[in-house]
Amino acid sequence: MSEPQVLKPLKTWSHLAARRRKPSEYEIVSSNLHYNDRDPNAPYELDPDLAMNRWYKQYNQASPLVHDDWNAFRDPDELIYRTYNMMQDGQENYVFGLFDQFNQREHDKSLTPAWAGTLARMYTPARYLFHTLQMASAYIGQMAPASTITNCNWFQMADSFRCVSHTAYRTKELSLTIEDKGFNRDERAYWENDAVWQGFRELMEKLLVTWDWGEGFVALNLVAKPAIEEAVLRKLGEAARHNGDTLLGLLTDAQLIDTARHRRWSTALVKLALEKPGNADVIKGWIAKWEPLADQAIAAYCAMLPDVSNAVASAQQATRDFRNSLDL
Repeated sequence: MSEPQVLKPLKTWSHLAARRRKPSEYEIVSSNLHYNDRDPNAPYELDPDLAMNRWYKQYNQASPLVHDDWNAFRDPDELIYRTYNMMQDGQENYVFGLFDQFNQREHDKSLTPAWAGTLARMYTPARYLFHTLQMASAYIGQMAPASTITNCNWFQMADSFRCVSHTAYRTKELSLTIEDKGFNRDERAYWENDAVWQGFRELMEKLLVTWDWGEGFVALNLVAKPAIEEAVLRKLGEAARHNGDTLLGLLTDAQLIDTARHRRWSTALVKLALEKPGNADVIKGWIAKWEPLADQAIAAYCAMLPDVSNAVASAQQATRDFRNSLDL
């Protein structure tokens, strides 16, 4: 009789052994880190009828967007906390270098009264909009079915906070030079009442009470964020350059670097989702639901931008070009 075979114990990170190579730093610190997928009936390992367990089961496990292995998702940029901070430290140095250089040149004194009024109405209130992006990314990251998806959402959340802080910084700077346009005083009134912002306000307030993680991802990353990026970053940046505000043009260019990365990981997640039959129809249905709100928001905002021809149509088309690239 043959002797019983002694099996070798599994090594650390054995869930990555199928690749038959040493795991990368990204794989080690990013993959299979969720603990709330071990017991489907009690994700948070307490009473299955606990509110947080019922919430997760309804808005994560019962989402119409399904896949056999969400943990197969990988961030195309393979960002981890260490490399994210290194990268964004450089970006922050660049942005604050812009602030310092243009401040030394007394840039704000050169702005025309008309453009200063546009900034007060259409730029500085954007910190409220960027904060909604931050909150939405945080929620979707919390509800995402894999840690690699969570990480992408939370780096995206941090990028939105950078937009908030940059906008707040410029708001204060402008208020110190231009005293008659309501900088650092009237932003909330513009956000809550001005027709320019009500499309984006409605879009984001409805998105912030969308609890299903899959619909939240589609509504945010495939519809709302592209609309904001094309209108409040790209088109506003064009208007700024046409009105002598090179600083704002360069600032929006820097912020668009982050959005390109967000689109890369969103594209990769959609590609993974499309491996499962039926997901394409689910995603297209959600896009059809949210796209009209995004189009209305773009129209309300871009129609009031000065010196940017065909802003509404080109911004709306740019969002469609991105979605068309997803091969839905």
